[in-house]
Amino acid sequence: MHLIDIGANLTHESFDRDRDAVLARAREAGIVQMVITGASREHSPKALELAQAHPGFLYSTAGVHPHHAVEYTAECDAEMRALIAHDEVVAVGECGLDYFRDFSPRPAQRRAFEQQLQIAVDTGKPLFLHQRDAHEDFVAIMRNFEGKLGPCVVHCFTGTREEAFAYLDRDWHIGITGWLCDERRGQHLREIVPHLPLDRLMIETDAPYLLPRTLKPMPKDRRNEPAFLAHIVEELARDRGEPVETVAARTSATAREFFRLPAP
Repeated sequence: MHLIDIGANLTHESFDRDRDAVLARAREAGIVQMVITGASREHSPKALELAQAHPGFLYSTAGVHPHHAVEYTAECDAEMRALIAHDEVVAVGECGLDYFRDFSPRPAQRRAFEQQLQIAVDTGKPLFLHQRDAHEDFVAIMRNFEGKLGPCVVHCFTGTREEAFAYLDRDWHIGITGWLCDERRGQHLREIVPHLPLDRLMIETDAPYLLPRTLKPMPKDRRNEPAFLAHIVEELARDRGEPVETVAARTSATAREFFRLPAP
């Protein structure tokens, strides 16, 4: 299989000890390209540096996650715009709303989200979006930019069937992670994914988070990594009743078109 992981937090400190080995295992597992998530003022520049160190294999996003929305100042906005000007940065984000944790006040989240949406309007780059327990406000803010934005993906989708169809109705894409493999929280996703068109569906690990609970054997450190994307694809294909090769090829083609990636 040739796979594209559209969301991996490889700048996370848990990868500092063996990042090169993680990348080597990813290649061995069929990962041909990967998008490294930039989600803060600290980590967005690191994601770009990592992408520049592995041309053609790694790409990055640049943005500020709603958890960090309080850091979104005018200076931060300028920093994000400078990063997004690089060719290796293929999307604006991770940005959006998270009312589950509320690590930043909701008004700050909404302001930071709107400012990053404006960057997407100004640059024409795709959006890498986050939404958790904030669907109504999320859609309302996005509606204010309707007709001005390029491609959008709601990454790490964990929502309801109604939310999924609301996103599809707006021609957005959906990213599926190992949450699908969580029998405690992700069972509803197994009923949703058969209804997602393959030209709107992409796959991701969100490493080091969301280790698939159906993975055997489990790594001792319980850290997720891009090499485990193949397991997620197998689970996804089973739920859809389709060959693994078909799901792998189609989701990779969708990701390549969405992020405007060259053929590996």
